[in-house]
Amino acid sequence: MAKAGNKAAEGSRFKRWAVSSLKIGTLVALMGLMVIGIFVAIARGEIESFEDLKASPNGQMIRVRAADGTVIQTLGPSFGRWIPIDEIPHEMKDAMVAVEDRRFYYHPGIDPYGLTRAVVVSLTDGGGLRATSTITQQLARNVYLNNNRDIGRKLREMILAMAMETKFSKEQILELYLNKVYFGGGAYGVDAASRRFFDHGAEDITLAEATIIAGLVKAPSRYSPTADAQAAIGRAGVVLEVMQDAGMITPEEAASVEPAKVRMAPEPKQDSVRYFTDWALPQLDNLIDETEKPIDVWTTLDLGMQRAATDAIRNGVPRGAQGALVSIDRDGAVRAMVGGTDYATSNYNRAVTALRQPGSAWKVFVYLAALEAGYRPEDKVVDEAVTIGGWSPRNSSGTYSGEITLRTAFAYSKNTVAAKLGEEIGTSSVASMARRFGITTPISTTPAMVLGSSDTRVLDMTRAFASIAARGKSVTPYAISKVTTIDGDVIYQHRPSRQIQLVEDYVAGAMTDLMQSAVATGTGRAASIGRPVAGKTGTTSSNKDGWFLGFSSGLTTGVWMGRDDARAVGNLQGGTAPAAAWANFMRVAVARRPVENFDTDVTFPERLEDEEMMLGEDGEEILVDENGMPIEGMPGDAGGIPPEMMEPEPLDEAWIDEALGRSGRDGENRDQPPARNSGPKTVVAPSPRPQ
Repeated sequence: MAKAGNKAAEGSRFKRWAVSSLKIGTLVALMGLMVIGIFVAIARGEIESFEDLKASPNGQMIRVRAADGTVIQTLGPSFGRWIPIDEIPHEMKDAMVAVEDRRFYYHPGIDPYGLTRAVVVSLTDGGGLRATSTITQQLARNVYLNNNRDIGRKLREMILAMAMETKFSKEQILELYLNKVYFGGGAYGVDAASRRFFDHGAEDITLAEATIIAGLVKAPSRYSPTADAQAAIGRAGVVLEVMQDAGMITPEEAASVEPAKVRMAPEPKQDSVRYFTDWALPQLDNLIDETEKPIDVWTTLDLGMQRAATDAIRNGVPRGAQGALVSIDRDGAVRAMVGGTDYATSNYNRAVTALRQPGSAWKVFVYLAALEAGYRPEDKVVDEAVTIGGWSPRNSSGTYSGEITLRTAFAYSKNTVAAKLGEEIGTSSVASMARRFGITTPISTTPAMVLGSSDTRVLDMTRAFASIAARGKSVTPYAISKVTTIDGDVIYQHRPSRQIQLVEDYVAGAMTDLMQSAVATGTGRAASIGRPVAGKTGTTSSNKDGWFLGFSSGLTTGVWMGRDDARAVGNLQGGTAPAAAWANFMRVAVARRPVENFDTDVTFPERLEDEEMMLGEDGEEILVDENGMPIEGMPGDAGGIPPEMMEPEPLDEAWIDEALGRSGRDGENRDQPPARNSGPKTVVAPSPRPQ
């Protein structure tokens, strides 16, 4: 009996202890829930509204596209377009929920089952404490916390997740998550990821694409299809299995999906294309005001031409040298730009930044000025030794040809003839002509300037030749054709620049005639491509720089080669490697363009040479005005022209700005410049341009 009584007493004590423990546990649990509830309530008050959370983060995504729409560069973090939950394909939603949070629609922000399972696994495998995160927890971490793996951060994450569940619906939470989670490759949100990897918006995602994207969240860098395609495909297969196990797709649907056959967006070019984009993108500051919304920048770059340009420069420059190429279409669109042999090793853009002497390529401005002053291609000039102010230029051949035509002198790049022309028409007139045609760098007016002693840029020289090809009308290079939001709304559209007649039509036509001869029979023969070509070689002293610039079928291209340290390059002449590279590029660039013959059948103004001079007493020549009346003063003192009129002609900066397209951002141009004299001059001394 005593033993039974003891057992009853022990049972009674255990019962009292159990009841007491249960009460204490319940009280502690209630108190814990109250504390959690208080923290959740506090957190709920600190969470922003749904509309505020939808706002785009700081940073703008810029996608740069070639002329055909191909993405060639992506800048900045990519946030894509905000996609409402009802516009996101159910395949994408199901894939994400299945692989990241299967019980998403049933838990209060934290998943007790998943949490318990994670703790059990952690205790049984000896791998340390592990935890699992629901979609809501991941959203809370992405928006408000960091990725530290300490317990304190995990508790804050759980509180915030439960607070979000009390403030937002499941659909709102999933919408926020799918539009904010990081998928790798700089893409935040499902739309950015879809555009980054598949080049289309999230609203068009297929089941196969959805499995690839959903598989990225666990480890974006490891499973990125652009970094490891096989890893991405393998992970997509896991997502398919999970979706099937969760009953979201049937076995037949799973079997029909082939992630390996998904067409991926081509990787943006990271080589020579960057020379072009580095030059083009800074121009956005003057074109648009949008600095937050993701944008697409549509450029003028032709990828086929760019590849041909890259090959021509990379394979054509002499060993140890560098090269640059710019190609401009007839409307000013820059179709190709290469600033060096390899962007990865040198991002210095020699096409738009480097200052180099153009050598004999500069003679186009000398001959333009001569043609405007009244010379014609068939006029006779004398190739002979000459000394001007102590400077004695010589031809590269070391010989002189005597009396030849202006066309022959240009075709064979006779230095002595260019020097004599510069002395006759005035180096200030040559400088003014270069300014008209877009040369923006300082220009010397010493006698040697006629041989290209003033530094210039490849882009400027190519632009000048493009303006000659345009029958003397100004051509303004541009790189950006339009800018749109990623929804397709146009926020900038390029408008053709107003062309200004830089020289008369007959002057440009005669210049083209001379340049065509230079390629057909002169120093530029290596630039022949089986269709009409007009161009000019350029070689500087000691072979430090080699140029070829020319045009054909509406496309103008300039090529430069040399060393960055300006040391001599053996056998480098404009008519060798530069002309050959030009031809190799142009054969590809104009292959699909119709053959165009140059219109060089021009009508020159009537010459009145017999009325330019009158004889004074003792047969001495005197100057006459435009009415044939004698001008007072003797030839020895410049015919009575005041000394200040003999100073170099001042440049009309306003007119030059307009010709170079330096207008305000609103697109308005200055007033049209005054008309220019187009016929032969009636005085020997250079006359000022009419004001």
